[in-house]
Amino acid sequence: MAPRRDVARRTPLSRERVLEAAVGLADREGIEALTMRRLAQELGVEAMSLYHHVPNKEAILDGVAEVVLTQVNDAVDQLDAQVAQEGWQAAMRRRVLTAREVMLRHPWAPQVLETRTTMSLPVIGYFDGVLGVLLAGGFSYDLAHHALHALGSRALGFTQELFEPDDHEVGEAEAMAVLEQVADRFPSLAGMMAAVSHDPADPTLGWCDDQREFEFGLDVILDGLERRRRAG
Repeated sequence: MAPRRDVARRTPLSRERVLEAAVGLADREGIEALTMRRLAQELGVEAMSLYHHVPNKEAILDGVAEVVLTQVNDAVDQLDAQVAQEGWQAAMRRRVLTAREVMLRHPWAPQVLETRTTMSLPVIGYFDGVLGVLLAGGFSYDLAHHALHALGSRALGFTQELFEPDDHEVGEAEAMAVLEQVADRFPSLAGMMAAVSHDPADPTLGWCDDQREFEFGLDVILDGLERRRRAG
């Protein structure tokens, strides 16, 4: 019997295959693990062979951002048939939360997207879809422009939090310890933190339920935009 050859070496290397491996590596080990050498090991090739498809680390980051945004576009495209039967607000909410589902599968993606200096076609395509929902909902171009700025990265399903500890339980304990020491100087924050941490009856005040807080902020923005649309 002929010796079994490694599947990775039989499959021709391509940009698509390199980026697929890069996304998988980042998902498992974090974006910090994504180096040319580590990616080459993942693919079972020499590092030099990668340069024919991705010339440097920045090209890899551009590429994995495109992969994730393409996944987002594929996911929201499946919603298009339902959009005509919904008001703009429900359609936008569904679109954003669908994008968020994709982002949550790639927790490193927001960090990468925030560092990109150019808009790729998948990004442009996504925001064109967002704009289409707004215009179909009766927004003027001017108000839709303001809406895009108001939504910002939230339109893509993520937002930069003021304080985001790696370990939420440790982060809560540390924050409470600091505030207890300076409660007399910062009574408003100390009071809120005490209420948040010790009121299990209100599930919206956990430290912190990221999904609830994201949806709360999204709804505040969408409600405000709807009032502006009606007034316009």
